[in-house]
Amino acid sequence: MIEDLKDRVVGSTTALFSHGPAPLARTLDHRGDPGLLGPDSVSWSVIGDVTAFVGGIRALLVQTAHPEVVAGVEQHSRYREDPLGRLTRTSAYVTETTYGALPEVEAAVAAVRRAHRPVQGHSDRGRPYRAGNPELAAWVHNVLTESFLVAYQAYGPRRLTPREADRFVAEQTRIGALLGADPLPATQYDLSSWICGHPALASSRAQAQAIDFLRHPPLPLPVRAGYRLLFEAAVATIPGPIASVIGVEPSDRRRPAGAAAVRSLRWALGSSPSWHVALVRAGAPVPSGRFRQPLRTEAG
Repeated sequence: MIEDLKDRVVGSTTALFSHGPAPLARTLDHRGDPGLLGPDSVSWSVIGDVTAFVGGIRALLVQTAHPEVVAGVEQHSRYREDPLGRLTRTSAYVTETTYGALPEVEAAVAAVRRAHRPVQGHSDRGRPYRAGNPELAAWVHNVLTESFLVAYQAYGPRRLTPREADRFVAEQTRIGALLGADPLPATQYDLSSWICGHPALASSRAQAQAIDFLRHPPLPLPVRAGYRLLFEAAVATIPGPIASVIGVEPSDRRRPAGAAAVRSLRWALGSSPSWHVALVRAGAPVPSGRFRQPLRTEAG
């Protein structure tokens, strides 16, 4: 019965990310390739934990605080019509750049650059934007990096040391540099300070619509309750200055329920199978008991 329950959680969760090509499907064709970050990186263990779900939600919330960034999403994305497709593509990008062999990393970055070329226009406050702008790319990338780190520190299986946290941020700058993002703060303190003190942040109509969508996404009924707990867990970690801009109310009272939801997911899912297959491809040791899901690759 316990294994059946775990299998149902795995099925419900992985179904959310199955609306597009599977990442790393041929990664074992690149035997011995450690990828951009490598098996000894902090990034592999941080993003391989289920706290990445909370980090992803948090990143989407915080990213809306930049009117030009959220305008690009509102005007050029089909997130309302195809939310799970966008979720799948975003997850695949993170997976491929974190765990992929170098050819897979390069292909993922090239795909994002192609998708961003036509994305330009004007925000609600009349300022022009272009997705390829280094500063806008930096906002998206840096917020994602900080959100993964904050979520792991709040709900992970252990807290990273300050040195490990700085290593994680520095590793993620390698991915940001491939996208042409600038600036890329290289320590956790500089990263958080840059985000909270960013001069471009303001409320906007597009932001309010995006936040409302993130509060009530059209998810399958079995996963809505779990999503709500993860959403509240993400909100609880957003600093006051950002929360006031995007109109959410962080509360430490939400943390225990969010932490319990994360522990339940970790119990059912184990660590990311993408981390597992990347270790196999790189020829690195595979920790026993950490991975529960099967390797999902054609070559495997």
